[in-house]
Amino acid sequence: MLAVAVAAAWGCNFVAIEVGLGQMPPLLFGALRFALAAFPAVLLIGGPRTPWRWVFGIGLVLGVVKFSLLFAGMAAGLPAGLSSLLLQSQAIFTTVFAVALLRERPGLRQWAGLGVAVAGVGLVASRLGSDRPVEGFVLVLAAAVAWSVSNIMMRRAAPPDMLRFMVWVSAVATLPLFALSLLFEGPSRVGAALSGLDLSGLGALVYIAGISTLAGFAGWGVLIKRYGAATVAPFSMLVPFFGMSSAALFLGEPLQTGDVIAGALVIGGVLLGASGGGRVAAPNGTDRRPGPSHEPDQRLVTAGRQVASSA
Repeated sequence: MLAVAVAAAWGCNFVAIEVGLGQMPPLLFGALRFALAAFPAVLLIGGPRTPWRWVFGIGLVLGVVKFSLLFAGMAAGLPAGLSSLLLQSQAIFTTVFAVALLRERPGLRQWAGLGVAVAGVGLVASRLGSDRPVEGFVLVLAAAVAWSVSNIMMRRAAPPDMLRFMVWVSAVATLPLFALSLLFEGPSRVGAALSGLDLSGLGALVYIAGISTLAGFAGWGVLIKRYGAATVAPFSMLVPFFGMSSAALFLGEPLQTGDVIAGALVIGGVLLGASGGGRVAAPNGTDRRPGPSHEPDQRLVTAGRQVASSA
């Protein structure tokens, strides 16, 4: 039940983002989100227990680049539910980068899953129009690419405590986002947004920073420690389900048949690929397949540890 509750919290996050973007420009919204997630927690939890190069690198790629693109895409008009689905295409790009950079060798089932997921993204692209602009689609897809890059970095960093690590990543992202907001959105727009912030905007910030980021990571970490990443990670695929359904319920976004089919293709493809158990090139140049004596598929570990940051 906890895994479902966390997935629901992350899915509903896209509704909170939509509400927040109604009152704040995207860069300012991102800066405030990370500021609330980082402070005062960063003063209480101690160091990140991960080399600082990874903290700063992932903070910039995941915190600044990915969320700037995601919030900008949603601000450009891409619906919240569709954004929650399209962002899952990060699994496609993660596989491609893992092959190119980590020498992973996906099996036939993983390539098949990748093809199914690509078909789902293609279906989303074929349905773009005035109510789902191309600009928003491109920005959110670029956010998925940035997320996949951070996935590769996260595999190399292997932080032992994801909650502690994400608090520090949030701290790293805060100042650059504030600086970018002042530069591109302007002091007058920032000041007007802050002075006009009402309870719904504050509630969106508290939800995203407190419930989705801090409580979500804490709960997910407990689940992974108790049951293992391979068991817990598939529950992450409930996030777009809750994202699309909550957007339809709370924002009145139409849940069209084509979107449901696209969602089934993307989610099904990701799950199919995650169950494939591809090969990884060993240091001596030989190949090995994960078996009972090996650790769980790293793609599942990444999904289990990182899906919280999808919103």
